[in-house]
Amino acid sequence: MLKDITLGQYFPGESVMHRLDPRTKLVALIVYVVMLFVAKGTASYLLCAVCAAVLIAMSRVAPRLILKSLKPVIVIVIFTAVLNMLYTPGRELVSFWIFKITAEGVYNGVFMAVRIIMLVAVTSLLTYTTSPIALTDAIEHLLSPLKKLKVPVHEFAMMMTIALRFIPTLIEETDKIMSAQKARGADFESGNLLRRAKALIPVLVPLFVSAFRRADELAVAMECRLYHGGEGRTRLNVLRFSRLDAAAAVLVICFVAGVVLLNRVSL
Repeated sequence: MLKDITLGQYFPGESVMHRLDPRTKLVALIVYVVMLFVAKGTASYLLCAVCAAVLIAMSRVAPRLILKSLKPVIVIVIFTAVLNMLYTPGRELVSFWIFKITAEGVYNGVFMAVRIIMLVAVTSLLTYTTSPIALTDAIEHLLSPLKKLKVPVHEFAMMMTIALRFIPTLIEETDKIMSAQKARGADFESGNLLRRAKALIPVLVPLFVSAFRRADELAVAMECRLYHGGEGRTRLNVLRFSRLDAAAAVLVICFVAGVVLLNRVSL
């Protein structure tokens, strides 16, 4: 399961998604997430699904990687769908014990599951097609107006990107520690939930020690290289909007208009 978590990984490429300005991708992602929660009908959800499929095709990311990123959230998807089916009032279809499944609950459960799947799939494309450095620059540029309020924008963007970048490293470290503990006879799969939680203590302690050690090594390396951010810092690659970004902006506006229009039609 740990190896299935691909959040934070970057896959170099020359696709349309790779060539887009990271600021465009960040804003487009935010708009897409908002529209997922604004969508109310089958037609608007279908439009969101089509857009997600087009984005995946444009990124040239292998579909197996997208499916791999969905595996860790399958339990959350199923749990959310079941809760919606059991606790949404409406026309009763099936009842047992203290639970009852309604038509509205099935409808909401299916659409909630689809919403989470599309949310994770499209969000994964951001890290798949954007390098950590470009992502840091994009966050810093978008939050630059907050500098007038004395907000440490560069430090905030750097922390977010480093945290995102170290997710695959920590996952790999956790897998190694669990393999070492299993070789010594540890059992993480049998017993009840409480026993499984207690079995993870020998994993969490060395994981935290390793994480703090890596953070200290990174801080020392940055200090030795006289790294400092904020004012006066130059960049190897300066972010510039292109015609491709302008076309993407037009498509995002059309997508928003389409979702809003389909919502009104379905009402």
